[in-house]
Amino acid sequence: MIRVIAVTVVLGAALGQAARAESQLRALRTGDDGKGWEAVGRIDIGNSGYCTGTLIEPDLVLTAAHCLFDSHTGELVPVGDFEFLAGLRSGRAEAYRNVSRAVMHPDYVFEGRDKVTRVVHDVALLELDRPIRIPSIQPFATATLPRRGAEVGIVSYATGRDEEPSLEEVCEVLARNDGVLMLSCDVDFGASGSPIFTIENGETRVVSVVSAKAIYEGRRVALAAELGETLEAVRALLEGDGVFHRVQSTAGTRGTPETPGGAKFIRP
Repeated sequence: MIRVIAVTVVLGAALGQAARAESQLRALRTGDDGKGWEAVGRIDIGNSGYCTGTLIEPDLVLTAAHCLFDSHTGELVPVGDFEFLAGLRSGRAEAYRNVSRAVMHPDYVFEGRDKVTRVVHDVALLELDRPIRIPSIQPFATATLPRRGAEVGIVSYATGRDEEPSLEEVCEVLARNDGVLMLSCDVDFGASGSPIFTIENGETRVVSVVSAKAIYEGRRVALAAELGETLEAVRALLEGDGVFHRVQSTAGTRGTPETPGGAKFIRP
């Protein structure tokens, strides 16, 4: 069955009131609560805000491409303004690292009018100035795609819970289409870049990165970018000699809540 959703705003802007099931988020306040999730951290972006990121190699953090931009000016944030706080909890992180390079998908357009299309390529990698080699912080492996209707989980920082991560153990893949997943996960400002996990045969893998929130049939949902070829394209840029590559400018064409993009999704 084909359904159409309308994307109202990306993460970071306010949404109107909408019906939503009671949140299943659980705060990871103690060391025992957060055990195994220390590789998820907060990415502080100068004085302009933060996103969520995940260590996938000792020196690589996976996040959303739009986190590399100043939301007010549309300009790229200087790489020196980023700091990764692994396992941040109650004001203290398991490890602190600065960022030496940042790369995004070569086809990502920050100011693209069609917000759903923008989600497809909303993937970036931050290269840390020093690898994190602490036994308690183990990078997560990645996987290509959860099956339709699969149950997934998310660990994120967001408004009202920016000093400690929260875990939603079970949310659902509601639909998918052309590199975009629609999920029932509870996301808000700051959750951009949060990892979407699957657990199969006892192994936790990252399968997607949160990009935006939207309204679908009166409920709030999350939109996330699939990995697979998208992530491989970003990895390939790390072999280049620049910080940012093929950044596309579409000045004067920024979408607004009043002129949302749309896409067709195949329901599972």
